[in-house]
Amino acid sequence: MDWRGSIVEEGAAWGKNKGVEIDWAHFADRWRDGYFPSLERVRKGELPWTKLDVLNRMLLEDVLKEFRIVGLTEQEKDHWNRVWHRLKPWPDSIPGLTRLKKKYTIAPLSNGNFALLTNMAKHAGLPWDAILSAELALPAKRTRNWRQSRQSQPGRVRRRGKRPG
Repeated sequence: MDWRGSIVEEGAAWGKNKGVEIDWAHFADRWRDGYFPSLERVRKGELPWTKLDVLNRMLLEDVLKEFRIVGLTEQEKDHWNRVWHRLKPWPDSIPGLTRLKKKYTIAPLSNGNFALLTNMAKHAGLPWDAILSAELALPAKRTRNWRQSRQSQPGRVRRRGKRPG
């Protein structure tokens, strides 16, 4: 998914409407720069298990301050945070996935939360057969980390009726 281009495009349109002139590519990069450090905080137990939407919102708050974008309503911030739900696919993604789908079952295995992945698929027209989200793999207490060890990956494959490999 073209996360950078999608954020830049929405930012430029929003900025033009609101009179906000910033380097939207840098804004997108700074927002994404916080991604892995925030996941690491969850892995280390500094934060409890947290949906990616919530982590992205925490990062958005920081980036808005960094770029001195103030006065946004909660609704505007929520809309901005959901840009990750509206990412545009790379031009070859849909044809490539459609071709693969003819022979294989296709599904993302992602640390994105289920709503994010579902909305992304609907918005972009992704032809996934299923969505395998970290959120769905969690026990009721939600104590697992974002990315499980490689040892758990074959178990997920077996649950799909396939052999690991």
